[in-house]
Amino acid sequence: MKKTYSLALLATLLVACGFSPTPSLTIETATSLPSTVTNLPATSLPTITSQQVASSTTTETVVPSATPLPSQDTFAVIGDFGLGEKAEADVAALVRSWIPDFIITVGDDNYPSGAADTIDPHIGQFYHDYISPYTGTYGAGADQNRFFPTLGNHDWYTTGAQPYLDYFHLPGNERYYDFVWGPVHFFAIDSDEHEPDGVNQASVQAIWLQKALAASTSRWNVAYFHHAPYTSGVLHGSTTWMRWPFAAWGADVVMAGHEHTYERLSVDGIPYFVNGLGGGAIYNFGDILPESQSHYNANNGAMLVVASQTEMDFKFFSRTGKLIDSYQLTKP
Repeated sequence: MKKTYSLALLATLLVACGFSPTPSLTIETATSLPSTVTNLPATSLPTITSQQVASSTTTETVVPSATPLPSQDTFAVIGDFGLGEKAEADVAALVRSWIPDFIITVGDDNYPSGAADTIDPHIGQFYHDYISPYTGTYGAGADQNRFFPTLGNHDWYTTGAQPYLDYFHLPGNERYYDFVWGPVHFFAIDSDEHEPDGVNQASVQAIWLQKALAASTSRWNVAYFHHAPYTSGVLHGSTTWMRWPFAAWGADVVMAGHEHTYERLSVDGIPYFVNGLGGGAIYNFGDILPESQSHYNANNGAMLVVASQTEMDFKFFSRTGKLIDSYQLTKP
């Protein structure tokens, strides 16, 4: 005759025999994802489509795939970093400890002259597993690109910024482009005077940006580039040709570098950040602009940003991990 046992009785017998109960399932949040991008879920990866821009050339916008993207982005912002020295290594270690979904840069990625023989030691050495396709020598690359740089003046010192264009595989013409990740639409601008499509607010590039911002349906719009429109730093000072009407065109945030300081300013009702402490020599402040709300130049560091449908949290940390500045944007 077949005997039957209840689940409770079976569990009691197993414990009596020395077996442990099945452990409970632990679900980790996105912040615990490993930095090796091959382990990240495909649902967090954007895809690429094409669209027409003002210059009648084809550019590509990275947009979400049909599979929903996470409702929250965690990304790092670095600027003026590409020296391959200890300060950059320390900042890179800080950034990697955050395990961001992706990294954006505000230029000067490869000092001193944007040369082909320095680009991998100055970028790939520290961030290769965020870059795709990666063809350098420092390890495996990403399964899909998670590194979105902009051009700085030092990247243009080699004719045509060709090593940069060869090293990265970015949307559109690769000098300026846009992509969407989660609730944020990013607009990477080339602010250097060598940009073939111009850098004033009537240029082909600016018209492209104005139209792209107007067409954006994302919760947040972030414009980022190298030359700071407003800064209290004295080595370069404010770059007035980049004082485009970003807020009027629909941007929520403007990020730049060039001046090797950190500063948060309020311009036309939106935050402007200067984030040039990624690894280069640190510069001094002069008279602090009336728009300035926070400024710092005691050490190198980077920004960590977390964006959801209702909030964007901005934090700047020194390379020692000290929180220097914190700011939040909200939307209902």
